Amino acid sequence: MKSICTLLLLTISTTFMFAQEETEDKKKFTVEGSVDVYFRQNISGPNGEDAIAPNTSFANRNGFAIGMANVIGAFESENGKVGAVADLVFGPRGEEAVFLSGPSSNIVNQLYVYWNVSEKVKLTLGNFNTFLGYEVISPTANFNYSTSYMFSYGPFSHTGIKADFTLSEDFSAMLAVLNQTDATEFNFDNNYTLGAQLGYKSTYLNFLYGKQGGNSESTFQVDLTTGYDLSDDFFLGLNATYNDTDGASFYGVALYPQFKTSDAFTLGLRGEYFAEGEGGAGAIGGYDLEGDASVVAVTLTGSYSVGDLTIKPEFRLDSASEDTFLDTNQDPSNSLSSFVIAGIYKF
Repeated sequence: MKSICTLLLLTISTTFMFAQEETEDKKKFTVEGSVDVYFRQNISGPNGEDAIAPNTSFANRNGFAIGMANVIGAFESENGKVGAVADLVFGPRGEEAVFLSGPSSNIVNQLYVYWNVSEKVKLTLGNFNTFLGYEVISPTANFNYSTSYMFSYGPFSHTGIKADFTLSEDFSAMLAVLNQTDATEFNFDNNYTLGAQLGYKSTYLNFLYGKQGGNSESTFQVDLTTGYDLSDDFFLGLNATYNDTDGASFYGVALYPQFKTSDAFTLGLRGEYFAEGEGGAGAIGGYDLEGDASVVAVTLTGSYSVGDLTIKPEFRLDSASEDTFLDTNQDPSNSLSSFVIAGIYKF
């Protein structure tokens, strides 16, 4: 009996110690991420080796394809004062997201440290995803699986320092000093970009100003994002942006209505108008004599959840002002329709 009691006490003590260590570890370190794969086919355009796709980021490969594996490790002190995040990406989507990274960091999506100086001030230093735009790199945070023109030609990431301010219960602000957009590792041209944000509840007005790459003139971008639950089942989001570099510009607006039909299924639409002046960013690919062009892209997406797995069937129609696509006979066309079904697992 004495041996049994001793063994029982030892078991309880060991269990308590492991539970205590696990609790402490959870306070200090967490791991999360996602895996995404998809199938894509053109409806009104060629497939196979001649396959084409809209000039937007990600989900552009033909047939069965892989997106990326995303692993995010977060470290934080027990009092939540300081911490660090290492966000790593593997696969084609990840490679496209960090396209200006050097060979030593071509899997680094984010890598930063932070300090909560007070309840109202937070400093972040390192490489972090952009504060502009409605969409993001990770497919788990976007409703639509394919991405918009505005997202694809806006910033993906920044390296620098930013200060976030909580001004009141409803108002927030952010100021940042940054390297060239999407240059992850270091400042290779000794030019700096300024970033700013003013937030009111779920509405954010964003600014970016500074020299980018070999441009002789500074780039200026202003961007607005907002979104509200209009009812328990209906959400409406909006993104509008304008970018100018020495006269070459692009601008656009997109609406994101989403209707929840059940706990497991939501149907959403992205309707985007995107235009370029004097060649813009080269996003549309075909221009009139003045270098102007526009495109309307309508994307209908269903989102069905099975536990941590989300299945997203998606129909997309891109209609441009110029013949920038090909039809099934390989003839120039001003429109392209396509279908995607994606599987996204979040852990």
